[in-house]
Amino acid sequence: MSKAVKLLQKMKANPKADWSQSDIKTLVKAFNLTLRQRGTNHAVITNSSGQHITIPMHKPVKPLYIKRLVELIEADDEI
Repeated sequence: MSKAVKLLQKMKANPKADWSQSDIKTLVKAFNLTLRQRGTNHAVITNSSGQHITIPMHKPVKPLYIKRLVELIEADDEI
């Protein structure tokens, strides 16, 4: 099991943990998502089917955004 899959499982089990920007970027890279952050503190993450979410990249990232990121990754795997 890869590091990214373990991280995704941990995020799914505990979205209220202290997740950082680097954790999000690890998942984006591992699951072939695109991240767009042009000089702002918000990032737009898009999966291969075109679904996207906007995440404020503050520390800690709120649980709501972690849940949405997990849903976005899982929706991409179902296709």
